[in-house]
Amino acid sequence: MSANDRETILADLPDFLDRNELRYLKVAVTDSDGVMRGKYLCRDKFLSAARSGFGFCDVVLGWDSDDRLYDNGVVSGWHTGYRDAPVELDLKSARVLPLEPNTGLWLGNFVGDYAGACPRTILQRVAARARALGFEAAGSGEYEFFLFNETPESARAKGYRNLEPFTPGMFGYSVLRSGVHHELYQELLDTFAAMGVEIEGLHTETGPGVLEAALRYGPIERAADNAALFKTYAKVLAQRHGLMATFMAKWSADYPGQSGHIHVSLTRDGKNAFYDANAPATMSETMRHFVAGQVALLPELMAMICPTINSYRRLVPGMWAPLAANWGVENRTTAIRVIPGEKSQRSEFRIGPADANPYLALAAALGAGIYGIEHKLALPPVIEGNAYALQAEGKAGEALPTNLGAAAERFRASKAARELFGDTFVDHFAATRDWEVRQAQRHVSDWDLARYFEII
Repeated sequence: MSANDRETILADLPDFLDRNELRYLKVAVTDSDGVMRGKYLCRDKFLSAARSGFGFCDVVLGWDSDDRLYDNGVVSGWHTGYRDAPVELDLKSARVLPLEPNTGLWLGNFVGDYAGACPRTILQRVAARARALGFEAAGSGEYEFFLFNETPESARAKGYRNLEPFTPGMFGYSVLRSGVHHELYQELLDTFAAMGVEIEGLHTETGPGVLEAALRYGPIERAADNAALFKTYAKVLAQRHGLMATFMAKWSADYPGQSGHIHVSLTRDGKNAFYDANAPATMSETMRHFVAGQVALLPELMAMICPTINSYRRLVPGMWAPLAANWGVENRTTAIRVIPGEKSQRSEFRIGPADANPYLALAAALGAGIYGIEHKLALPPVIEGNAYALQAEGKAGEALPTNLGAAAERFRASKAARELFGDTFVDHFAATRDWEVRQAQRHVSDWDLARYFEII
């Protein structure tokens, strides 16, 4: 944003609040796990923060999704005294919240010493890298999420076992379910449209109570904001209806996991830079280098794309999740799916789970592609047919890390990741994933008890 644009928005901001009858003003940032953290500000404080920034306790970058403090923090920790980190509001991120009357929301970025660990800033830097090459990046996310007839209290009381799904049975693309529950579907569509998060498609997926929402394609920074807001406010809306929504990658061994597929493309001079009508699969040279970068760096960037212990529960044979670094044309068994079309030519990261931080998943998908263009990487052979079967024969490309510990180790050692995202981010994020692994190692699961308690 130019200085003139910023001053214009700042000058109009009091009138903007009055025109939209905004009496309650929220500001929010996103932590390393993609969880939105924020607070209300009074009008005077908000207007001051809009002009000069404000402080937000750096613990947001120093704890996990359970608010447990990292003992290996690089950016935040006891060594910083958990001081206030500077945050700058993105004045163009304003959203009116239809579920909260007279309330507006603005998103912010950590700046100064904390900029290198801020997920939103990491994506913006990668988008700027594409811009320096003459490209504008666009993207979107599509998310599967399960709904349950539960509340936060009832789910905890049950120990997250024997939860009651919102609807029964395996009924993908069901017109029956969306007809019976049309009020909820329509409220989802209306709520997000009012927030500027347009849902292009909404339907049931295969599994009890599972829905899939495809978000509108657009500028990549905006797409990430929309994805983060969607994941947050889908949960808000569900809980206001006495339901719970989960985006965890795999909540049950009995059902397919939940994806968060990432779509990315580049334009130059307003035209799709991935499209060449005369090339095989209409893939331009730019797209061939881009997809080559995505395939080459996928094993090294898995920690950004599959960032939780649970992410890897989804990556098992036969569960609609890719297991190797490969690509195909309109092939849903590959990690990266090339989708042809003059206007729609794009790359789809099918490896992505729903629990990924949208900013980091998009940064990884875009950054790897830009790396491929910069280094003029060559595409490996295309995968035709069933990539899962070829993987079993060792013919589907490099196997991907199968757990978060291995992914974090590859990420920390990746020279490409450090070139794309910076040492501060790589060291910080790898440390947070190491912490996550150690928390899981301390846990005794139901599987452990059933497997070993009596017999061993």
